[in-house]
Amino acid sequence: MSSEPRQPENAPQVYTLVVELGRRPGDGLPEGATGGAMICYASARDEAEAVRETVAVLREAGLNPLDVTGHGSEAERRAEGHEIDTEEANLMQRARDENAVIVAQATPYYGEET
Repeated sequence: MSSEPRQPENAPQVYTLVVELGRRPGDGLPEGATGGAMICYASARDEAEAVRETVAVLREAGLNPLDVTGHGSEAERRAEGHEIDTEEANLMQRARDENAVIVAQATPYYGEET
């Protein structure tokens, strides 16, 4: 018998998402930015729910999410050999503890719109 506690099959996981943003009046992006991207950690039962919740939170905040790329759950990322440093692990734990979407990084884009 394993000594590790087992999580229920549908227990919330923390998913890593990259969200591409377009412009919207009052979005809070810097003047001259053509859009941006955010790395988010979202607690959810599956990646589809994580995407839906993240898009809803960002829209409520006045942002314009255009595309979301999922990079898997924390467990999936670790199984694939991704290095997750202490800061990232702490943000993931915060998302789990608060059952929330955490924005870990926001990067504005400058230049011509495509």
